[in-house]
Amino acid sequence: MPTVPQEQSRPSRPELHQARQVAESFGAEAERYDRARPRYPDALVDRIVAASPGPDVLDVGCGTGIEARQFQSANCTVLGVDPDVRMAEFARRSGVEVEVATFEDWDPAGRVFDAVVAGQAWHWVHPVAGATKAAQVLRPGGLLAVFAHVFEPPPGVADAFAAIYRRVVPDSPFTVQSTRNGVDLYQAMFAKFADGIREAGGFGEPEQWRFDWEQSYTRDEWLDLLPTTGGLTKLPPDKLTQVLEEVGSAIDRIGGGFTMPYTTLAVTAARTRAT
Repeated sequence: MPTVPQEQSRPSRPELHQARQVAESFGAEAERYDRARPRYPDALVDRIVAASPGPDVLDVGCGTGIEARQFQSANCTVLGVDPDVRMAEFARRSGVEVEVATFEDWDPAGRVFDAVVAGQAWHWVHPVAGATKAAQVLRPGGLLAVFAHVFEPPPGVADAFAAIYRRVVPDSPFTVQSTRNGVDLYQAMFAKFADGIREAGGFGEPEQWRFDWEQSYTRDEWLDLLPTTGGLTKLPPDKLTQVLEEVGSAIDRIGGGFTMPYTTLAVTAARTRAT
């Protein structure tokens, strides 16, 4: 049931990084977002830390601070940047320093970092402008690492969600796929991220990393997470209720819970020179 931006070949849809109302809608339920959204594999965090020349991390689109706190636990010093003041306030309460801005407009004020990371956020950033900004604020050898989860619920749950989503939200900038090819769809999106890094310059050849893992969900846990996904954050309450009721019924039909296979994809590149 991957939720991905509409294909770029459809001119009636904006590029996802231009969909600012969606990008800045997650803070409406910041507490739910932080509670329900999955964490990142420890192996991913450890690999980024090992590949970085030092502990200073800039977290782009840090949200409520989920990945920032994971990097703090790995002995990193983290500064977050996020355009949503509500998300930033939550992250600050959790112990993360945050500045409110889009990454493209953020003023680094001469500061430089050993790693620039973005979890579930790089699709909201212009792929070339974002990579150019990252090159400007990274020390030589510093690492740009952008990553996101792909999740694929059981077919009955995915099919129910896709069917009602298309019916209730026909004009969404997202498309929902009920087929089990989410990793392929996201790999295509990450290939575009890599192209943006190459076009920006100042980096070595991008690498793609992959981490496979699982997480179990009860009916209530999954319905708690769904409203935090990009396709649903702007829905009116009545439409959101429709979606959750039908998905909940689908989960009931398969026994009230399921184990979700997750894949976390990352594109990384090391800074080679100033831009």
